[in-house]
Amino acid sequence: MTATTSATEPTATGGHPQRWLILGVICLAQLTVLLDNTVLSVAIPSLTSELHATTTDIQWMINAYSLVQSGLLLSAGNAADRYGRKKLLAVGLALFGIGSLAAGLADSTTQLIAARAGMGVGGALLMTTTLAVVMQIFDDSERVKAIALWSTVASLGFAGGPLIGGVILNHFWWGMIFLINIPVAVVALVAVLRLVPESKNPQGERPDLLGALLSTIGMTAVVYAIISGPEHGWVSAQVLVPAAIGLLGLGAFALWELHTPYPMLDMHFFRNQKFIGAIGGSILVVFGMGGSLFLLTQHLQFVLGYEPLEAGLRMAPLALTIVGLNLTGIGPRIVVKLGTPPTVVLGMSLVAGGLTAISLLGGGTDGSYAGMLLGLVLMGGGIAVSSPAMANAIMSSIPPEKAGVGAGINGTLAEFGNGLGVAVLGAVLNARFAALVAVTATSLPAALAAADGEAEAKAVSEAFASGLQTSQLVGAIAVFAGGLVAAALLRRAERTERTLAAEQLPAAPAESGT
Repeated sequence: MTATTSATEPTATGGHPQRWLILGVICLAQLTVLLDNTVLSVAIPSLTSELHATTTDIQWMINAYSLVQSGLLLSAGNAADRYGRKKLLAVGLALFGIGSLAAGLADSTTQLIAARAGMGVGGALLMTTTLAVVMQIFDDSERVKAIALWSTVASLGFAGGPLIGGVILNHFWWGMIFLINIPVAVVALVAVLRLVPESKNPQGERPDLLGALLSTIGMTAVVYAIISGPEHGWVSAQVLVPAAIGLLGLGAFALWELHTPYPMLDMHFFRNQKFIGAIGGSILVVFGMGGSLFLLTQHLQFVLGYEPLEAGLRMAPLALTIVGLNLTGIGPRIVVKLGTPPTVVLGMSLVAGGLTAISLLGGGTDGSYAGMLLGLVLMGGGIAVSSPAMANAIMSSIPPEKAGVGAGINGTLAEFGNGLGVAVLGAVLNARFAALVAVTATSLPAALAAADGEAEAKAVSEAFASGLQTSQLVGAIAVFAGGLVAAALLRRAERTERTLAAEQLPAAPAESGT
């Protein structure tokens, strides 16, 4: 296959002459998209009071974005390769800006959920094309450093949303957390059109539209079933029917991917134990962090009484720990020193330890923050340590020519892990909350407003805090167990690779006389 590129394609000795400026533009665009994954969490009180959003509404506001994005990531990457990465990056920025405008001006939960889904389409294009452009404009000598900076921005965007959202909500109404994206998108769009070189492969694989549709339907139905479980009962028709639809949809997706000549996900990757271990670990790390952030911001504001900015500041140690350790390169150095499997166990054990600390030391109603701080720092350290190890394992477990597909798979499953974390841990909290207090309200603020006197309001807060503790423990167990399994698969894959390499040694060219 021959790739067509512009005259500004990087040379073999240095890369694009404006590569660092372009990287700054790309990181700005990516930061805006990733912030939107978590910035909404601090606006939950405002959305609950002004739009009368229920807990399920809030979960769908978050999941509509992540599920649409995750369902389209692979097909968006394939489309960018075929039609041009610069073009699709510009389209993604435009769609994201339009979706942000619609979300900021929404006056109902239905409108906001629909706008968030539209933003997810733009986010999918941005997430795939930004990394593709980084791979294009940097040569081998600088590419690792550029990707490290790209990854650092990804961590900052994912974990820094509560702080930035808190700053915005401290001065403006909730719609500004979306409208602030518009000038950023416009600046980034102009810069992309002026600076980013075009590249595409006109003979590349076609977009797998049916695969994207099946995966989106499957994941949406499964998560809907999880969200609906506490309200309707896990064996009710309202849960079992969407669960069955989701499983059938994902099964049909897998069968289609095995038979279509242009799959968005090569199912044969799942024969590789290194790939499975790294993907499983990545999902569970995001599962624990995404679910925890969703619940902790509510706990800080509803139970402990902090304002949005105060809640965001108290969540900041998670982001600061990740960024600090990523910028100093500690994570990659640990991988080199310990090897991938021990590093994965260490990192995911730290994440699990952080969730446990939050549950046992920072999840009560007494206003204590020390336990939560310890948990956030441990989680940040675990993410910074394990993420480079798992990213390296994912990219090294597939053929180099499929590196873009590998990045798309990683992004897809990370988004799915985040949505699943919000759904599962939220469902655990709701089930525990409903078991402790006899209220008919559909959200914590509504239950507090309906409480008859201070004693009943205190009981509602304590029930929510108990649900938080239970959900964090569930997340800790899942992350720790997943870390052990992922490390075992990675270790077995390494042994297999060493065995194959040893078996190939006798086939090396023998000494020959001349």
